[in-house]
Amino acid sequence: MRDERPKSILREFLDGEAAGGIILMVAAALALIVANSPLAEPYFAVLHAYLGPLSVSHWINDGLMAVFFLLVGLEIKREMLDGQLSTWPRRVLPGIAAAGGMVVPALVYVLINRDNQAAQSGWAIPTATDIAFALGVLSLLGSRVPASLKVFLTALAIIDDLGAVIIIALFYTSGLSLAYLAAAFVVIAVLIALNRMRVMNLLPYLVLGAVLWVLVLKSGVHATLAGVALALTVPLERSPGIGHDLEHSPLHRLEHGLHKLVPFIVIPIFGFANAGVSLGGLSFAALIEPLTLGVAAGLVLGKLVGVFGSSAIAIRLGFADLPVNAGWLHMLGISLLCGIGFTMSLFIGLLAFASDPALQDAVKVGILAGSLVAAVIGAAVLLAAPAAGGAEEDVE
Repeated sequence: MRDERPKSILREFLDGEAAGGIILMVAAALALIVANSPLAEPYFAVLHAYLGPLSVSHWINDGLMAVFFLLVGLEIKREMLDGQLSTWPRRVLPGIAAAGGMVVPALVYVLINRDNQAAQSGWAIPTATDIAFALGVLSLLGSRVPASLKVFLTALAIIDDLGAVIIIALFYTSGLSLAYLAAAFVVIAVLIALNRMRVMNLLPYLVLGAVLWVLVLKSGVHATLAGVALALTVPLERSPGIGHDLEHSPLHRLEHGLHKLVPFIVIPIFGFANAGVSLGGLSFAALIEPLTLGVAAGLVLGKLVGVFGSSAIAIRLGFADLPVNAGWLHMLGISLLCGIGFTMSLFIGLLAFASDPALQDAVKVGILAGSLVAAVIGAAVLLAAPAAGGAEEDVE
């Protein structure tokens, strides 16, 4: 008999992200094809053309990506207050795995680039996991992967995104304008006041969010962080349970509204605009240049050692348990898939080497190579793992 129960928020999120990941793969592949075809010149010309005060590339990376960061902030807030990360026991394993999966890749990158001073600012590039891409790969594997493992990956990636937001705020901000920054804090204070007064209409939040984006852009802090700040002020009312109407909660309404826009429009546009890199003359020597190798090795080896190693230690010491119906081979495969660092890694790479297109291209090659290797090996390991019973259990 067909199950008529409505999908849980997390199940809907997983399905949407998986589909978005497949579209992102197509967008990235298309960008590579165009950048290495006769269309390359108009492709790059359009990206560098100006629309008003910003180039098309900047509108995408500073404007559209602010919407992506808004969704990231909404997901972080909801999961921390009313979702899979709402209690400390649920946070332990993905939290420890995310921490290991950020520290070790950074160390691998720094070690490989210890004599390459120009590349030092890119240490954070391999620390990120692309949840859409990773869930897209998992969706291709079907029921062989336990749903609990998908929840683990989602929770890990959300914590990972929180770490990336903090890294961008602390390490990739320069030339601050105190006047604009002060004005931005005034707008945030007004948003907090609206939250405290239980204003449930989304319109004032979105209007003030647009003002906040302009002020943050002018302040020297990366404009996308305005999206996160706005998200944290949007009111959330805790879910009463499956089947109940969540339309009364502004955060849920906004999040549901963005769940199609971001994975199916915003992220593919970003991927198409930034994955395009000329592969003409690419050689093995270029692939093992310290910058490119550091990014790729950080994603593949760093994520594997960081995520799997920290998870194994936490489980062996009794701090956490293996996800339900998952074994160590499943954990190994998931740890490898965490090395798919496409969207956030590209974004951090653009910030790290904003004034050097050549280094940006080297970063892109490293991200594409590392993410591809991590995806292929991770999928192969999961296919080799025993099919887990209960792989289709409902995710609340």
